[in-house]
Amino acid sequence: MSVALFNGEFLPLESVRISPLDRGFLFGDSVYEVIPSYGGRFFLLDAHLDRLARSLEAIRLPDPLDRAQWEEQLTALLHHNGAGAGAAEGADGPPPDLGVYLQVTRGVAPRDHAFPENPRPTVLGMVSPIRPLAPTVREEGLNAVTRTDDRWGRCDIKATTLLANVLARQEAAEAGAAEALLLRDGRLTEGAASNAFVVRDGTVITPPLDPGLLPGVTRGFVLELARRAGLPVAQRAVTDAELRAADEVWLSSSTRELLPVTRIDGQPVGSGRPGPVWARLHADYQAAKAEATRQPPEALSHE
Repeated sequence: MSVALFNGEFLPLESVRISPLDRGFLFGDSVYEVIPSYGGRFFLLDAHLDRLARSLEAIRLPDPLDRAQWEEQLTALLHHNGAGAGAAEGADGPPPDLGVYLQVTRGVAPRDHAFPENPRPTVLGMVSPIRPLAPTVREEGLNAVTRTDDRWGRCDIKATTLLANVLARQEAAEAGAAEALLLRDGRLTEGAASNAFVVRDGTVITPPLDPGLLPGVTRGFVLELARRAGLPVAQRAVTDAELRAADEVWLSSSTRELLPVTRIDGQPVGSGRPGPVWARLHADYQAAKAEATRQPPEALSHE
């Protein structure tokens, strides 16, 4: 049974009760983060908490905790779920790799579109396992489909208003694909639950940051890794035609890391196999993750 963080308390997830008058439930008036941890240590925590602060500021909700308090409560959440830093290796092996889902709403108030005075935010944190990257993904890649990006205009806020994303991902699932790549006015924005990259002639390209896509923490880290590796990097518009003609296409997210897409709408990407640039940056990602969490790469479930 997993343990949740709920308004400063730790209790079984099944025991959490949220009021039907919570604005996160009524309006999606809330933001969230998903933060990975490996062997009891968070990865890129500062970047995730920075983005949480920006999202809260964007929806004009005061941050309910300061940075030290966030770190203390999130670390305690790992400990309550058997994954605290330095936790002893048990009979079932080392502490689990966990993704922490964190949501902050504007809290409980009578239903009115206008903000309540003196809101009392609801804070929920819960964990789920980070699954190993399947060998078939490393060897064969993933299928994706394209869909029209009909989301709202402030996708740079990591808000919980995700119905359009849910519908796009469901359409992908029904088509036997792992992700929907979203196109707006003939240009790639991102995936339904991921950022997207293409490789053309050795250059790593991703759409530029603007209100139409999320400033992904993993996206930024992958670009940093590419620069460290001496690879050409460009943040610019990617047309539908350029997406389909790419040598490689990737997806990135905090718990799925960096994934190769080898078929789009039933057609092969490049050679139809994960490409050499992806393989290089996937290896670099695992090495950076091992260094940051003080573990040998072979101890990490995604390697």
